[in-house]
Amino acid sequence: MALLVQKYGGTSVGSVERIRAVARRVADTRADGHDVVVVVSAMGHSTDELMAQALAISPEPPQRELDMLLATGEQVSIALLAMALQAEGVPAVSMTGPQVGIVTESTHGRARILEVRTERLQRRLQEGQVVVVAGFQGTSAGSGGTPEITTLGRGGSDTSAVALAAALGAEACEIYTDVPGVLTTDPRKVPDAQLMEQVSCDEMLELASLGAAVLHPRAVEIARNYAVPLVVRSSWTAGAGTRLFSRSGRRVGREGLELGKPVDGAELLEHQAVLALAHVPDHPGMAARLFEALSSEGLSVDLIVQATHEGNSNDIAFTLDAADLPRAEAVCRALLGDAGELRAEAGLAKLSIAGAGILGRPGVAARLFDSLGRVGISLRMIATSEVRVSCLIQGDQGDKALRTAAQTFELEEHQLHHNPAPGGVGEPEVRGVALDNGQAQLTVTNVPDRPGSAAQLCRVLADAGLSLDTIVQSERRRQTAAGPCRDIAFTLPRADRERARAALQPLLQHWGEAVLSEGPAIARVSAVGAGMPATAGTAARMFRALADGGVNIEMIATSEIRISCVVAEADGIPALRAVHGAFGLGGQQRHRAEGTEAPQG
Repeated sequence: MALLVQKYGGTSVGSVERIRAVARRVADTRADGHDVVVVVSAMGHSTDELMAQALAISPEPPQRELDMLLATGEQVSIALLAMALQAEGVPAVSMTGPQVGIVTESTHGRARILEVRTERLQRRLQEGQVVVVAGFQGTSAGSGGTPEITTLGRGGSDTSAVALAAALGAEACEIYTDVPGVLTTDPRKVPDAQLMEQVSCDEMLELASLGAAVLHPRAVEIARNYAVPLVVRSSWTAGAGTRLFSRSGRRVGREGLELGKPVDGAELLEHQAVLALAHVPDHPGMAARLFEALSSEGLSVDLIVQATHEGNSNDIAFTLDAADLPRAEAVCRALLGDAGELRAEAGLAKLSIAGAGILGRPGVAARLFDSLGRVGISLRMIATSEVRVSCLIQGDQGDKALRTAAQTFELEEHQLHHNPAPGGVGEPEVRGVALDNGQAQLTVTNVPDRPGSAAQLCRVLADAGLSLDTIVQSERRRQTAAGPCRDIAFTLPRADRERARAALQPLLQHWGEAVLSEGPAIARVSAVGAGMPATAGTAARMFRALADGGVNIEMIATSEIRISCVVAEADGIPALRAVHGAFGLGGQQRHRAEGTEAPQG
């Protein structure tokens, strides 16, 4: 007899009839011989309605009282579902987050889970009952040891369900929603989006962080860290849905279920080279022509960055194996002719750290850059994603950089890798495409070109609780009164723009020549696939699709399994459709286009 954890979102329990339908599905699962723990969200849009009532009373309601209020939404759902199960002849009991033993940090509104004390829950299961759990909530010790109700933030019910599955060692965690599973992109924007049969947790973390709302990144992070088999399927049909898999996992330890080490590996790739093209003409198709020419010569590139442009030109830089540098340089010179400038340099290395949810923890990248700066290591290029931070450094500093990363994040020898072979062999080069319209692009010009500058910028923003996404450090250097400088551009949620400006102001004054500017309204389209490292020409195909669609690329940033292009906001949906079609992800079958359930309580 297997133990299953099933989670039903707000739409799935949005009415009495839907609650009865959920009860019948749970009864069928139990009839198949399984023990079942059910986690539910608040009915429909109850959480939003409760929030609106709170804001009508106070524009800034106390967070503790807000948690007390919002936690009531799930209590309605669990009581009704327990009643419905009993009406189906299934023994059932409802439990709140505190009752089921979900212990969190003391932070109200966005608490992370420390542990799940499963004794009471397991007793109920042994008695033959289905346990119906309120998602989105837990309890903390609070001041003076008094128990306090806490909430986990948006997507908290997903997080509750996967955490329970990890703590119980469940056979699987099934997430029921109003779409058939995880689709190749948003079906509201691309009607022929297709169902993925499976997707890795790393890929799903990237897609979730880029705005794919089927699963909250924190839930995927737990599944990845503890190798919880995760299935996303429709509440309305019997389809198999999408299975998420993780290649490795660890046991739930004492450091806190959600507070374990954010970095679980580091690697050093030696014998790297960089080609930097400055003043490249800024028009659709330039990046496509460049990387098509490289691909046609059998040259594989790794990191790609296109920095903010000046006037009508861009800077593009990319890395590749140093042995391929002469051929790549010849290709670039033939393509550029007299347009632009070209600089090539070998003798470099790429340092990377990996772990789930890196960008959701603002201090991780800052800690890496801080530690490298303290030992005198300068960063040439920076590439970030939800699961990895990479930076290009001088090759003779590679071993020192790897040791520094290991000390900073307390990594053991088996977690360090020298010159790993490309991963993703046999995996799709692009599994899904995402569009994020909620980002703003900021640029700090005239950042001092010395060790620690990027760390200072990231540290200031991290201390303000701000998470950066795409970070691009320009290869172009300029001479100022303060010495040599570079530009650093980054994207972050639009709602955080003013907080970022305020946080950076003292640092900009200290640097003297540095200026913060904001670009025009943007959209970010990203392709994600575990097979990218083992597949040549992926970037060229993406850039060609955008060029053929008349979409100009404002900014490029890549990681091992993600390519992101910043485009004008008005070009967002055309860009998404062009990239989705270019990789053959569409099909004739149409799915429900209501969209995914918004991550809520």
